[in-house]
Amino acid sequence: MFTNAVVISVIVMVVLSLVRINVLFALIIAALTAGVVSGMGIVESASIMIGGMGGQSETALSYILLGIFAVMIGMSGITHILVNKMLAVFSGRKLVLAFSIAIIACFSQNIVPVHIAFIPILIPPLLVLFDKIKLDRRAVASALTFGLKFPYITIPVGFGLIFQGIVVDEMNDNGIDIALGQVTKAMMLPGAAMIVGLLFALLITYRKDRAPKEVEGDQKLTDIDMAESITDVKKVSFNLGHVFTILAIIAALIIQLVTESLVLGALAGIIVMFATRVVEFYKGDKVVNEGVGMMGMIAFVMLIASGYASVLKETGHIDELVEATIGIVGDSHFLIGLFLLLVGLLITMGIGTSFGTIPILAALYVPIFIATGISPVAGAALIGTAAALGDAGSPASDSTLGPTSGLNADGKHHHIWDTCVPTFLHYNIPLFLFGLLAVIIF
Repeated sequence: MFTNAVVISVIVMVVLSLVRINVLFALIIAALTAGVVSGMGIVESASIMIGGMGGQSETALSYILLGIFAVMIGMSGITHILVNKMLAVFSGRKLVLAFSIAIIACFSQNIVPVHIAFIPILIPPLLVLFDKIKLDRRAVASALTFGLKFPYITIPVGFGLIFQGIVVDEMNDNGIDIALGQVTKAMMLPGAAMIVGLLFALLITYRKDRAPKEVEGDQKLTDIDMAESITDVKKVSFNLGHVFTILAIIAALIIQLVTESLVLGALAGIIVMFATRVVEFYKGDKVVNEGVGMMGMIAFVMLIASGYASVLKETGHIDELVEATIGIVGDSHFLIGLFLLLVGLLITMGIGTSFGTIPILAALYVPIFIATGISPVAGAALIGTAAALGDAGSPASDSTLGPTSGLNADGKHHHIWDTCVPTFLHYNIPLFLFGLLAVIIF
């Protein structure tokens, strides 16, 4: 098993990320490693990776446009009003603020299904507040990741309906009949695991004051220039431009919901901001440069992650990994659950998307469930939990990249050590344990 290309490449990616190699390089090296170990040449591996990058092209473009839109909203001055209000409300109330952010993030999955689109708009203006009250940004990262994951795991509405619907469809297609209600029941335990992780993070691990980091040298100048329009605290009075800004946000939301496209939604908001002269046309270069500076890195990571996923699939070693697992564990339901979750963790940590890995996991897992007599509900819990593991802690997941995009607007937040490691520890460990519990209970 330890000569498996998937295992080796994920280990390479994790090690490189932990020693602070940029996640972009870590993903590229991990993808090439997977290809070479599996017998493909380095040229063929690179070609497959590049060819597979198109799978996340829409997501990457939407992130860029959202970054531009966020900068324009910041330039309107409306975010300064928000910060001034929140400074008065939350000063000295760190826990209330952290839990409030978790609740707001939950709304982004079901009530107002915008996913991570709200983060570059809401979080950068609050960075000054976080520093003022010495709120540990790792707590905020944990709160945001909780809000991005918990609703779609447990509630069959909005993104949750899509997630659980994919589990139903893929299990049915692979030979196990299951209804949506059964999947919702199966995901109650993983949802409880997320709550445990959030409470542990906010009430125990990151409850103490944390002084804001200092950014040094050239990076400090660059980051401050880029984020100045959205992180400075200024006294601003509500005016007509702010009305148009709110209309732009509403337009972006409506267009996104109607078209189901973040790209068109963000573009609609940008057009309204320019058309109403909230931001003058001649500042177009400035907003594009700052928007790309804020979200460009994430967009490229998503592209590389898609290419990495293509390489992992092309190696054929995912199937070998599961077959080796069955050869080790036999027919013990507990051991099968243990090893399938480990395999799922490896796969989803590499690919970084829960929704996109469900078809892969179902194709691999369902024949095992049938052969060993694991119930449909327990099987759904294993598939859903294994998929969710990849969204917490993976350097390539939008549930970690999204929080980093907002929290690092001023260059004081590290993607791996301040987002990925905290979310991995606080969510993947309880998810893993509660997933095993589901196999026993169901």
